[in-house]
Amino acid sequence: MELNIAVIKGDGIGPEITDEALKALNAVAAAFGHTFNYSEALMGGCAIDATGVPLPDETVEVCKKSHAVLLGAVGGFKWEHLPGHLRPEKGLLGIRSALGLYANLRPATLHKALVDACPLKPEIAGEGFNILIVRELTGGIYFGKRGRDGDTAFDTETYSVAEIERVGRVAFELARKRDKRLCSVDKANVLETSRLWREVMRGLRVEYADVEYGDMFADNAAMQLVRDPRRFDVIVTSNMFGDILSDEAGMLTGSIGMLPSASLGTGTLGLYEPIHGSAPDIAGLNKANPIAAILSAAMLLRNSAGLEKEAAAIENAVGAALNEGYRTSDIWSEGYELIGTREMGDCVSANIAG
Repeated sequence: MELNIAVIKGDGIGPEITDEALKALNAVAAAFGHTFNYSEALMGGCAIDATGVPLPDETVEVCKKSHAVLLGAVGGFKWEHLPGHLRPEKGLLGIRSALGLYANLRPATLHKALVDACPLKPEIAGEGFNILIVRELTGGIYFGKRGRDGDTAFDTETYSVAEIERVGRVAFELARKRDKRLCSVDKANVLETSRLWREVMRGLRVEYADVEYGDMFADNAAMQLVRDPRRFDVIVTSNMFGDILSDEAGMLTGSIGMLPSASLGTGTLGLYEPIHGSAPDIAGLNKANPIAAILSAAMLLRNSAGLEKEAAAIENAVGAALNEGYRTSDIWSEGYELIGTREMGDCVSANIAG
């Protein structure tokens, strides 16, 4: 297969971790006989420095002409003084909108080799877990009308049936491919938007009778993630709840440096990125954990190219590197070998085989 991939390395540690993800993709291409073509584009702080805006039109065009987009990270101390519309993070919101990406997939996987890095007790963490949170990405309170009236501020949450239904279908379809369990998280005891959310999700479950479905209030879901994360398979929820719960679930994996993500729309074009930030304080020091970026590349192969075996090869290679005892500083503890960004990328790539 020939695949055209737009590469946005971004700021801070973005270029370093992206280079290791590309290293893994090149190993896959060699092992499985594929051709991956890369087109680099600017977004974030580096784009502001070069063009004056966080998301140049050229970048949008490059992304739209590609099969998928691989992103590092954007932002940093250097640009914090800029007004909101010129902040690096504005580029991320802009590219999601330009590409019509409405479903954010955030896996939270605790590898058996990292159980000792999990903040939960071993009897709760067990031998690891594998949760997928599907977050609605373009609606809800983050995109509703907002403002101030005298000494009062307001933010408005709005959802339509169509917005809920399309992300709900994504979640049901993904659950079908996993353990066939889906939990929809809302706050239907308080919020009218959540009551609509629950109505639409319960309507969809009729079409997916093979998937075990349940509802849960957001506060209870937050507690249950800590009490027994293994009870969850796929979670689908609104923009704000998904933002909060995915970060909570992420902490249970041992490090935010382990967490990839995918943002998907109607077609196969998707945006793939680690959920961590640009970490400018460690940029250029060969300290960053590249695993989240590498696993994002695996999600790219699975979701935008349908290359399941190749995606699994990357994921298995990550597991092999961890089982061999290699650790970056964020997941290191006594008894393991401390290595850097490039070395972890080398270890993962060396374990990729067709």
